[in-house]
Amino acid sequence: MSDERTETAERVDAPAGGTVTQRLEAVLMIADEPLSVVSLATAVGAPVPAVRQAIETLVADYDGAAGGPVRGFELREVGGGWRFYVREQFDDLVADFVGGQAPARLSQAALETLAVIAYKQPVTRSQVASIRAVNVDSVVRTLLARGLITELYADPETGAVNYGTTDLLLQQLGINSLDELPPISPLLDDGADGFDELTA
Repeated sequence: MSDERTETAERVDAPAGGTVTQRLEAVLMIADEPLSVVSLATAVGAPVPAVRQAIETLVADYDGAAGGPVRGFELREVGGGWRFYVREQFDDLVADFVGGQAPARLSQAALETLAVIAYKQPVTRSQVASIRAVNVDSVVRTLLARGLITELYADPETGAVNYGTTDLLLQQLGINSLDELPPISPLLDDGADGFDELTA
């Protein structure tokens, strides 16, 4: 009986703004970092228990538990939050595709973002955005795809991913360690103090 009430409620809700499950999929599709159940509940305007149930439904659906096909992606819990990931067996396929699509040169925005990460790592995407005063979501994705930065770890409290540079960046720069990067202070004017304060 409870299942019938849930299905009826979702059907009634669907014309206005989609079901809880549909809204969750929409939000998770554009998430760059794992989102907690509470954050997802706030985003989709639904009670936490309903969001938990919807997540379980989505996980089972993508895993083919209900008799459907196993999807090429999965909904995985990492660092206390939920996010879409490519299934492990397709990692090489996606890496080859992204590598083949990557442009030969980085944009100015990508270079600036890469510099912030290189000097301030480990650093979250939101911290980089605060320093640059612009949204860096797409730039971070580009740098990840190029293999110049990597996800180091997720904050256990917020679920925010901390980024750092890779050995590939050192190779591209022709240096052996980050200690060989030039001091940042001479390259900044009046903003130098603020740059340091944002990390503290």
